[in-house]
Amino acid sequence: MGIKDAAWKVMKWGATKRHLGYTDEEMELFRSNPRNADVLSKAPELLDKTIVIEVVESKGCNSRHKVGDKLYFDGAGNLLTKHCPKKVCIYALNAATGLIFTSNELFYAGVDPNEMRFKRAGCFDVGVECGGWGRVVLEISVVDRTAA
Repeated sequence: MGIKDAAWKVMKWGATKRHLGYTDEEMELFRSNPRNADVLSKAPELLDKTIVIEVVESKGCNSRHKVGDKLYFDGAGNLLTKHCPKKVCIYALNAATGLIFTSNELFYAGVDPNEMRFKRAGCFDVGVECGGWGRVVLEISVVDRTAA
């Protein structure tokens, strides 16, 4: 166990209480759920990850997303806006939600999220051929923060 992990083990409950703004009663309820302790035990490692959602197909996108555009999220799933295109389509974000949730669940279960079988999702627009405007397909990968 590294010093960072040892420090987290000691500080995690107080840091979590402050971060989430919980009262003592809420924190007691939070701590009573063993899954929360398990998730928090993996937090330091997850914070060293970056979730990358890359546009792998794009046609007729009103927000002008193009193949190769990337959306970056920290390991917890927070959008890192400084590293993203100036405009981000809300429907692309909606499509990314399930991918990010699944990657985190796999990570918490000890499975490499990059082994996800279905790692693509698309905005709900069906494209001009089917009466819509455009279509964007996204693909997820999880990388070390220093590599992103």
